[in-house]
Amino acid sequence: MRVAIYYAPQQNDPLWRLGSHWLGRDADTNAQLSQPSIPNIAEITADARMYGFHATLKPPMTPIATASWDAVVTAAEDVAGRVAPFNLPRLELADLSGFLALRDAEPSAELQALADICVEGLDHLRTPPTEAELARRRRSSLTDAQDAMLVRWGYPYVFKTWFFHMTLTRRLSASELSVYRPALEDVFADTLRAPRRVTDLCLFTQASPGAAFVLAERLPLRG
Repeated sequence: MRVAIYYAPQQNDPLWRLGSHWLGRDADTNAQLSQPSIPNIAEITADARMYGFHATLKPPMTPIATASWDAVVTAAEDVAGRVAPFNLPRLELADLSGFLALRDAEPSAELQALADICVEGLDHLRTPPTEAELARRRRSSLTDAQDAMLVRWGYPYVFKTWFFHMTLTRRLSASELSVYRPALEDVFADTLRAPRRVTDLCLFTQASPGAAFVLAERLPLRG
């Protein structure tokens, strides 16, 4: 099993419904959902669909052999107990080197601090990556800073290399971007204007390699 800490909108937030339908799966119930009637949408969302609609705070990790599920939850609850709820910055659609995603419209020190404490707070329960996993990550031409994060924390995009994003597509060609970006702008136009708060941490689990990540626990922020 792998476990991750994500930000995910509340289930009664229209953003959760729209994002889940865009991807074709509700990560809370693991139910398959109808997607917008856009050519090839199932294929361009396949990778993101497996992970569910989310923004990564603590990247997926394999817990050490001696770590029970209760130990993972307790560590995450400890993190949640040290952080107070806060306002999520306004979100906007962004092109991340060909990937379309929702990004924060302005930097948030509170979001950064939350991601940092999630990475650090569960690290004692993380199984280090294998040499094969390191080699796979390094095929992405990491910067020196990203490689240093990979070696120390098991993932290249944490701390100073982390940024908030909610992935909605695979990497797209220029012609695909001209189709899917307007479609996404239309889908999310109204809901991105609504204010929202970060009030909990979401523990997602993956039962086996290739399985879909599902929302296992919501842990309220209590700081």
